[in-house]
Amino acid sequence: MCHYHIRSLRHIRKLLSGDVAKTIACSIVASRFDYCNALLYRAPVTTINKLQRAQNNSARVVCQCRGRSDARPLLRSLHWLPIRQRIEYKIALITYKALKTSNPPYLADLLETQVTSRAVRSADATHLVLPRTRTELAKRAVTVAAAVIWNSVPSALRYCQTVLTFKNI
Repeated sequence: MCHYHIRSLRHIRKLLSGDVAKTIACSIVASRFDYCNALLYRAPVTTINKLQRAQNNSARVVCQCRGRSDARPLLRSLHWLPIRQRIEYKIALITYKALKTSNPPYLADLLETQVTSRAVRSADATHLVLPRTRTELAKRAVTVAAAVIWNSVPSALRYCQTVLTFKNI
């Protein structure tokens, strides 16, 4: 489905300014990358590679580059994260929203903060309880993904007061 939209954008790209082309690519193509990020966490490499190729093609169309040009500098110039980092960023963002604002409530209810019994310096840092899992499929669950990613986020991000600050750091 993304390839259809990328091809359509390629046909009209010369008629659009760079900002308009980037906006269209973000709204039509990138929104499909963000759909169900939690399901893509720890997905097979082949799946991630397919999505990365689609994102690379989208960046080439927006920047009006040839099909064989390296996409990494293009992604950087467009301020787009590669797919794997994008998935982790979006999960961290939704975890932040669930912890700070309790939205969405169904996710906020699933996340459990870790309570320490001793007074240590890291006691005020919010860590999530990592649920026990037995299978590889269970390790891809939202609660596990949120806990793993949130616990690996630097503490400066955990203390952000607003979503905008969290996004900008």
